[in-house]
Amino acid sequence: MVCSFDFGKQFGPLGEGFIHVHHLRPISSLREEHDVDPITDLRPVCPNCHAMLHRTRPPMSIEALQHHLPAGTPLDPLI
Repeated sequence: MVCSFDFGKQFGPLGEGFIHVHHLRPISSLREEHDVDPITDLRPVCPNCHAMLHRTRPPMSIEALQHHLPAGTPLDPLI
């Protein structure tokens, strides 16, 4: 959801289907039991982008991180 990195294209069969998932609401901020809805609560991101999202507290938004990408970086959302 942040960059267009494709593990399958880069690593072939080893990378097919590999991705990290980012919780839009940090798990540490949940004070009560919460059912996670994959559509509304999670976003697929590459591990590097996932780490960058968590460089700030609270984690920055996906849109904010996209503004840090160099001009011309292809953005190819999966959802």
